[in-house]
Amino acid sequence: MVAVIPGSRSARIQALVAEQAALRGARVGVLDVCTAAVAALPVGGAGMSAMSRDRASHPLCSTDSVSQHLEELQLTLGEGPCVDAYALGSTVLCPDLLAGELQRHWTVFADAALEAGARAVFAFPLRIGAVSPGVLDLYSSSSVELDAEEVADAMAFADAATSILLDARISETGVPFDTHAAGTDRPDASPFDDLGGYRAEIDQATGILMVQLDVGFEEAFIRLRAHAYARGTRISVVAADVVAHRLRLPPDTAPSDIRPPETQPPDEES
Repeated sequence: MVAVIPGSRSARIQALVAEQAALRGARVGVLDVCTAAVAALPVGGAGMSAMSRDRASHPLCSTDSVSQHLEELQLTLGEGPCVDAYALGSTVLCPDLLAGELQRHWTVFADAALEAGARAVFAFPLRIGAVSPGVLDLYSSSSVELDAEEVADAMAFADAATSILLDARISETGVPFDTHAAGTDRPDASPFDDLGGYRAEIDQATGILMVQLDVGFEEAFIRLRAHAYARGTRISVVAADVVAHRLRLPPDTAPSDIRPPETQPPDEES
């Protein structure tokens, strides 16, 4: 392995991200972080989600359909390495989702992720001090372990993404989501459209459910998420239906809380 000069990792990662932006012919954005991470690390794809303790979380970007599905899947189920990494503020490494302890910890996500084409998943919280705007997820279609240098590089990619998000205040437009997942039906919508509307729609749907069901924000978001999960539908699609008044959840329907159990993930690093 090529020796890395102390202090040069951040500059090297930033250069890789800038190179991806140059290939796109656009400003540096979180999509470039994901694309550069996939090119530099032994993984097949990457995704990123904006997460918050007082607002509805939502996917930001992905490099392929599998990573896109994994981001939506974790936010819909309320469980997975991304959810744990954000809650714990630490890296979650899952080299093989077939491992028994992971099957028990993520009773729904593990099998669903395997079915989607992911065998290994690694989650890195985006964090600067007390600020944590989201999580970077990497996946592989085969079982793989990241060595210490690769983990350090992945954390540097997460740091780069954090800086971009905080500088842009989550207004980056380089997001490869289809228009339906992004919450718009415009046939001419660019795959790099800004997802500010996507987040706003989930927030709006949650607010509508708060009024309709006479519940607090957290319970309303749980209902939204549970409805999507029960019907095997993306949370973005359910949110769009609620906002458009195509869907109304009856007050006496109380889907069970599908958040993961309050247990520590089997493999985590600070």
